[in-house]
Amino acid sequence: MSTVKLMSDEEAEANALVKAVFDDIRATRGTDFINNIWRALAYDPAGLKRTWEHLKSVMAAPGALDPKTREMIYIAVSTANGCSYCVHSHTAAAKARGMTEQEHGELMQIIGLAGMTNHLVTALQVPVDPEFNVSN
Repeated sequence: MSTVKLMSDEEAEANALVKAVFDDIRATRGTDFINNIWRALAYDPAGLKRTWEHLKSVMAAPGALDPKTREMIYIAVSTANGCSYCVHSHTAAAKARGMTEQEHGELMQIIGLAGMTNHLVTALQVPVDPEFNVSN
């Protein structure tokens, strides 16, 4: 259950800044759907705008990484951070961008492996190999 009320479309229409952000989300994504994260953030219109603009600048702007890869990275980080909402949201987005069941399965194996080896290296306090230092 949410710790805040989720803003309805009717409530968003009454606030020019929220309406503008919701309209931009819809236009950018080509859908009428507004995710609950944006509805939860909408009661802080400046925070909503700032968060959306940041997300849009990283996830929706052209770059070296394709949109599916970006979503898959987001899934991995969300898993590591324990964010169930983000895992669900970005898995759906990755699938919409072409992630196959095989790719999803491999991603899960990589996430599990990285978590395990990260914990082992942290517990063992393994020093970084000098060859991995990019300043060499």
